[in-house]
Amino acid sequence: MARVMQFNSPFLLGFDELERLLDRATKASDGYPPYNVEQLPAEAGEALRITLAVAGFSRDELSVTVEDNQLVIRGNQKDEGERSFLHRGIAARQFQRSFVLADGMEVRGATLENGLLAIDLEKPEPERKTRRIDIKEAGR
Repeated sequence: MARVMQFNSPFLLGFDELERLLDRATKASDGYPPYNVEQLPAEAGEALRITLAVAGFSRDELSVTVEDNQLVIRGNQKDEGERSFLHRGIAARQFQRSFVLADGMEVRGATLENGLLAIDLEKPEPERKTRRIDIKEAGR
C-alpha cells in the first residue's frame, strides 16, 4: 500500500524529508519518563527547556546526545543484585526519549537537580537575506 504524501504541493519544494521527520516525532512511546516543555524568555529567537522526571537516576546513568537533528535522552539504571526486596515498587528500568529538533536549534546545556533533568535549547533569530538573481538571455 502506497503512503500518501502530505506535502505534495508543487509550491513546497525540497520538503521531502519533512514527512520522515514528522513520522519520527510522532512515534508512540510508553510515556516514561514524564516531561514538560516550557518556553523561556529570550532576547532574540526562541528559548525552550525540556524537563524530565528522572528520580532515582544518577548523572552517570543518564546521557543526552544530539543525533541527526534529534535530541536523544537515555537512562540506564543498574539493578543492584545483592539487595533482597520484600516489595519492589520502584523498578530499575531503562528509557529513551527523543525530540526532533528544527534546523538551527542548539542544545545549550543540561542540569540534574532534585530528580529533574533540565535541558535548555535555543534557536537564534535567523538572519533575513534577500538575494537578486540575474536573468540571462538564452543562447548568449
